[in-house]
Order: sequence, then C-alpha cells, then structure tokens
Amino acid sequence: MNTFWIILTGALVAASCGFLGCFLILRRMAMLGDAISHSILPGIVIAFLLSGSRDILPMLIGAAVVGLLTVFIVQLLSQNGVKADAAIGVTFTALFSVGVVLVSLYTAQVDLDLDCVLYGEIAYVPWDTWQWGGIDMGPRAAWGIGGVFLLSLLLVGLFFKQFKLCSFDPALAAAIGIPVVFFHYLLMTLVSFTTVAAFESVGAILVVAMLVVPSATAYLLTEKLHVMLFISMGVGVLCSVFGYLLASWMDSSIAGSMTAVSGLLFLLAFLFSPRHGMVIRMLARRRMRLGTN
Repeated sequence: MNTFWIILTGALVAASCGFLGCFLILRRMAMLGDAISHSILPGIVIAFLLSGSRDILPMLIGAAVVGLLTVFIVQLLSQNGVKADAAIGVTFTALFSVGVVLVSLYTAQVDLDLDCVLYGEIAYVPWDTWQWGGIDMGPRAAWGIGGVFLLSLLLVGLFFKQFKLCSFDPALAAAIGIPVVFFHYLLMTLVSFTTVAAFESVGAILVVAMLVVPSATAYLLTEKLHVMLFISMGVGVLCSVFGYLLASWMDSSIAGSMTAVSGLLFLLAFLFSPRHGMVIRMLARRRMRLGTN
C-alpha cells in the first residue's frame, strides 16, 4: 500500500501540474509558473504563523493570495518598461527570499524547513494520514492534491471555450466580451493552489518541472488542445510509475527520478515526434533530397 500511495500521489501531482501547464505553455508563460511556485513560499509561512496549523486550507489561501500578488507585480513591472523575463526574475527571487527568511526565523521548532520546501520527500507521504471520524482515510497529501486537481478539472471543463480562446487569441476573446483578465487570474489561482498542494511531496524546485515538462512534451505530440491536455496527464502518470521504479532500482530520490523520467520522455518527443521531431524532420529532408536527385 505504501508503494501505491507514493505512485498515486506522484501521478496526481504530475498530472495536475501538467494539465494547467498546457495553458501556461500556450500563453508563453511557462516561467511565470516557475515564479509562482517559488514566490508563494512567504504566503505559506504567513498562513502557518496566523493559523498555527499546516492544514491544507489556510495554506491554499495564503498561496493563492501571494500567487496573485506575484502575477500583479510582474504585469505592473512589464507594463512600465521592465522586460518580462527580468520582471519575473526580480519578483520571484525577492518573494522567495522573503519566504526563506521567514522560514529560518519563525519555524525552527516545527516541521517546516528549507529541505522540505525545496526538495520535498514523497516517500513520507503514506505516514502523514488524514483521520475522519476515527477512520484512516489515507495520506493527506493525496487528498489535498486530488481535491485541487478535481477543482481544476471542474473549472476548466466548465469554461473550456473561454480558457482556450484566451490562450490562443486574447484580443478576439476580449472583443467578443470574454473577461480575459478574470480568466487569467483564475488560471493563476489554480496554479497557486496546485503548487502548494504539491509542496509536501515534490518541493518547490521539482514542481517547476512538472508544470513545464509534461505539457511541453504533449505540445510536441499534438496540435489539438483537448488532446494535449490528456497527453500531458498521461505523461505525468508515466513519470510517476517509471520514476518510482527507477528510484527503487537506483536507491535514489523518488521525486528526482520522476522528474528525470519526464525529461527523458520530453527528449524522446523532441527527437521522434511525428510532426516536430528533429530526427523525423532530418529523415524527411533526406528523402526530399534523394527524391530530387
């Protein structure tokens, strides 16, 4: 059962991050997901200090507030002469540094340290369980990321056309009356929720890979958004299963092995994608040259 819960939690983390990462990739905002995943740290710490609890709800609220603040600051800087990449770099490093300082100052006596924040440890997931009515309901991390994943699926499913049009042509979406700004901040809120729910299992650094790599892999394999969403979730599940097997074989970090597998899958897609694969395009050009000769 421990193996099952570890793989399930990893699959939920990778699939939920990859699902939302598709929209970040299409909006060319992949690094904003990186910024949010780091900058929400002070929100998590402040939520803990105010509530005195590591329950998922106050953490989600704190992360959402700081995540939206990150997006607002980045856009404010970008609209006032600062390059977009520089705005992202300045914002997330500043906020993440504030979070590191708060962790080192105020959480020395609790299980909220920098190793947990940066690297996580998915192997401990089965022992941190949720009790309801005296019944062991299973790992708290699996329930947290699973609930956030269902929320993302529900909201994107209800407003799929709006999210799709805002991602591909925001000017057209605004022209026909779709509140582009609202859906932009709604997406960023979901990214913040997903990031903090994944914190305990994969940490701040590795969740960045899950936000980008599965969706980037799916982007190379299809040109249809709904197919891209399913492929990104499938890649996430494969990363969890084969990453755990690799970690067991090598006796190494589970979360790190999952991310390494995701990188390998991206490399395979980059080389052998039917439309965009580098090897496939080289073979096609070679056949064209042979045909002309």
